[in-house]
Amino acid sequence: MRTIRDYQSTEPRDRGASVAIGNFDGVHIGHRAVIELARAKGDGAPFGVLTFEPHPREFFAPGAPPFRLMSAKARASRLEKLGVERLYELPFDAALAALTPEQFARDVLLEGLGLSHVVVGADFCFGKGRAGTVQDLQRFGEEMGFGVTVADLLGTGGREISSTAIRRALTEGDPRAAQAQLGHWHRIEGEVIGGHQLGRKLGYPTANMSIDGLHPPRFGVYAVLVDVLTGPHRGSYHGVASLGVRPMFGENSANLETFVFDFSGDLYGAVLSVGLVEFLRPEMKFDGLEALVAQMDRDSAEARHLLDAL
Repeated sequence: MRTIRDYQSTEPRDRGASVAIGNFDGVHIGHRAVIELARAKGDGAPFGVLTFEPHPREFFAPGAPPFRLMSAKARASRLEKLGVERLYELPFDAALAALTPEQFARDVLLEGLGLSHVVVGADFCFGKGRAGTVQDLQRFGEEMGFGVTVADLLGTGGREISSTAIRRALTEGDPRAAQAQLGHWHRIEGEVIGGHQLGRKLGYPTANMSIDGLHPPRFGVYAVLVDVLTGPHRGSYHGVASLGVRPMFGENSANLETFVFDFSGDLYGAVLSVGLVEFLRPEMKFDGLEALVAQMDRDSAEARHLLDAL
């Protein structure tokens, strides 16, 4: 997959593509339907996705609480797994935000990227103040000579699939409900960072990962699927993870600590993808380390049982 970040200097081999346009946070089932339509409409042309970084919501409200389901790197990785050939990841800045809908269609889609076809969801808006509608895009496509397809919004269980609904499910500690809309387990991906090594002393060495910039699922303990993506220990494992601020030790910065079952080795610096499967219990404060370790034993046993049944 090739990544293109400058629409004003697009190489000839990256022009003429059929693309899906959107933010694709989470790359859920609805997103994938839009992406597959772009593939089908390509008729031999390069097949791609056009998205923005940072997310426009982050640009307009930089101080708002984190809401993203995945980082830009994790999104790119998942899109590549779907077979996307071109990722047009345009920097969302003041200049791009100021383009009118017509300017966006002409300067970015037509002249800049030279797209042959675009596919968007029925709720797609674009241009300054989100003033452009799918009807405007269809009109611009007819006038400017590129195809436009509007994908119907998908639903499940009588509800529309959306990143907002997925965030709500995660906030409520229901990763299985999130999975039903995502089409995959919600994953937190990142590099393993150094910790206080308290888990190692207790017989539960953990791989620590930051969740900065991401929507925080409900704090507590989860049964998890662990993919080690880099380093000598690449592979897939089962585990149990604690997500939160570690009230037992007076921490106040949230992170994810994962104990990988039946594993021995050093994961510092490796990139992990941790899939939340089942919420086991909320964060707790214990009377002492002995009580904590006893609970960790119970958590591990429960997680093993759940994951073995998948």
